[in-house]
Amino acid sequence: RLIPAQYVKPFLKGHKNDYRDAEAIAEAVQRPTMSFVAIKTPEQMDLLALHRVRSRLVSQRTGVTNQIRGLLLERGITVRQGLAPLRQALPGILGSPSDALSPRLVRL
Repeated sequence: RLIPAQYVKPFLKGHKNDYRDAEAIAEAVQRPTMSFVAIKTPEQMDLLALHRVRSRLVSQRTGVTNQIRGLLLERGITVRQGLAPLRQALPGILGSPSDALSPRLVRL
């Protein structure tokens, strides 16, 4: 059976080590009012993993979008905030010859 960490915390006695952690868990389990956590099924764990990976990918995409906007802003080219405005503006910015962007930055 699984016990939520916040329910075991009041039973800890300081100077954290494995013995004291085990003692606190044993004391918490013996309480008649202790509520336990249901064990997740493999399908639930797969779904949670999917959400964590998706969240990480969205975060990385946002970071790259902001980095591109920052690099363009250093060259005097402003693009509205967000992914859609950048996706609309980028082909035009990269396709038109401009003194603001060097060939190296265009390739990058």
